Amino acid sequence: MSSGLSFASTNVWPIILFMAMILGSLLVGNTLKRYIPFLRKSLIPVSVLGGLFLLLISTIAKFTLGEYIFNFPIFNEGTSMSGIEILEVLTYHCLAIGFIAMTLRKSESKGKIKGRINEVINTGITTVSTYLLQGFIGLAVTVAASFFIPKLIKASGIILCFGFGQGTGQALNYGSIYENDYGFIGGKSFGLTIAALGFLAASIGGVIYLNYHKKKGNIVIRELGSKLNNELVEEDGEVPMVDSIDKLTLQIALVFVCYALTFALMVTLAELVGPGLTTTIYGFNFLLGALSAVIVKEILKLLKKTNLMHRDYVNNFLLNRIAGFAFDIMIVAGIGAIRVDLIKDYWLVLIILAVLGVLVTFVYIKFVSNRLFSQYKHEQFMVMYGMLTGTASTGVILLREIDPSFDTPASENIVYQNFPAILLGFPMMLVAAFCPKSDTSVYITMGVIALYFIVLNIILFRSVIFRKKQPKQENV
Repeated sequence: MSSGLSFASTNVWPIILFMAMILGSLLVGNTLKRYIPFLRKSLIPVSVLGGLFLLLISTIAKFTLGEYIFNFPIFNEGTSMSGIEILEVLTYHCLAIGFIAMTLRKSESKGKIKGRINEVINTGITTVSTYLLQGFIGLAVTVAASFFIPKLIKASGIILCFGFGQGTGQALNYGSIYENDYGFIGGKSFGLTIAALGFLAASIGGVIYLNYHKKKGNIVIRELGSKLNNELVEEDGEVPMVDSIDKLTLQIALVFVCYALTFALMVTLAELVGPGLTTTIYGFNFLLGALSAVIVKEILKLLKKTNLMHRDYVNNFLLNRIAGFAFDIMIVAGIGAIRVDLIKDYWLVLIILAVLGVLVTFVYIKFVSNRLFSQYKHEQFMVMYGMLTGTASTGVILLREIDPSFDTPASENIVYQNFPAILLGFPMMLVAAFCPKSDTSVYITMGVIALYFIVLNIILFRSVIFRKKQPKQENV
């Protein structure tokens, strides 16, 4: 029996128009980046410019026509979700897809990493310590501000470490939990705004730092003119680029199989822990996605080892492109989903959070880089500052300005630091879920964060604190 679906129906087209709007804003952002000198020099990612353009026209539509542009019927006809909610769903899923694609990549330079294990661990500890510092400062600000702004919940400041430290997806996750479970009006937009301000802080602050040290002669900004190496696309032993199935299709298939496995893991865990933690578990989709990707990688290695599979199906170059696409969509959708009318009472708090977040991140990362990574302190600072105010991609963009060939270990540090950072940072996510339960929970959380920060920094500066004293030589 025919379903009666007509392709002439307006219900068929919303998703296409939706994606055209998002991707079209990326084209606008790219045009602005190319032709406006200030933007070209600022290192602001095109995806951020695209998101800000989308937010601008959507907000204009809200205050002139009475509704955000993506809530017009043409964009969500035939679905139970509003257009803004669809943007939030895209942000949520793209975070996990990007993490899966990055985790599926083949590991390289294992020999180099073994010789620098301390630097990798120190980078991971620095990452988590910065989260803790941002979270503590954020809570201090919102605890004080909550006495003047009744709608602002005291726990909301901890979102600073997710918006700055982990980007749009996690800021949305916790903003959503606080809004849906604890009545924080505008929580999603609050988190997304912090993430957007973080991207601007990363880009503009990075340029200021580069230009200052360039004038002082401390760093040299180099440009790399390189062509695409065919070996990146088709390495020895891999599936051919053009075969009975396209190589890019294989990578996308692996990513979505991993994401399906992620969903199965989330459903299983939610059943085990009960309804109380279900929202939190689904908020960890990116971590469980990374775990699923590790499982799939090990299965592929086993198949290769037992000769059941004779070629490599994973290609790092194409997986990087998938991750880049997912993160670009995530950033545009996340910024475009901000609802300005819901955060109009929070602007002063948001600006204070952003300013203090930038200052403590800058000072702390600078101090650590100078003390523990002195041989490549500028490169380490740039990549860490960019990552801990924007995303890892933002850090790489800044690093490329002074280390385009990735000659220093800074780029490898942020790749391999993910393993210690996930282990050490997981308690922070549990604490963030506990924090909004009551005022007492907020103060307990601040105490736990402060104590954990001290412990991690004792470990981080172990070589300085526990330095063995050289025996004094007696005069003969």
